[in-house]
Amino acid sequence: MTVWTPLRCPRCRLRDFGETDLAAFADYRSDAAVAQYQSWSPPFSMEQARALLSSVRRAPFGTPGTWYQIAIADLESGALMGDCALHFLEDGQQVELGFTLARAHQGRGLMREAVTALLDHVFGPLGKHRVIAQTDAQNQAAIRLLSSLGFRREGHYLQNVYFKGAWGDEMAFACLAEEWRARRTASKVL
Repeated sequence: MTVWTPLRCPRCRLRDFGETDLAAFADYRSDAAVAQYQSWSPPFSMEQARALLSSVRRAPFGTPGTWYQIAIADLESGALMGDCALHFLEDGQQVELGFTLARAHQGRGLMREAVTALLDHVFGPLGKHRVIAQTDAQNQAAIRLLSSLGFRREGHYLQNVYFKGAWGDEMAFACLAEEWRARRTASKVL
């Protein structure tokens, strides 16, 4: 069985959620700007926060077919800034990535730090073959982040999802373990 272990980044720590994170979690998920391209709609109550975190903890980390929510916390204060989520696909070798950052922490490269550490872990100790991510085609911040991390755009699905009252487009991205390792090796050489 795979076990989740916290990861340290230059300015943040990736760790399990705790009871003290629930208010901040509900708060940034209640922000309409943060929720714009996400599957939920504000407001996001404490009860919803507690239920979501309880549901993702029913299966151990790495269980095929399940999502695992990971807190992004400030390295010094421990305060919750956002989250990443991993969906372990049924084949056991692929993972889907999701991420959300509170508006107060956006635009400073924190999500890039967090996702880089998470991908190092997924492709390193976890030994996964491929990571995928899907985003709304209008979510330019997510598209820039995924592209800057070396994800390839594999598809642009036209009006494939009825989302918040309208048909919307999604974009599919992916990165292979060998691509990630080559990119990380090249960045260390520079």
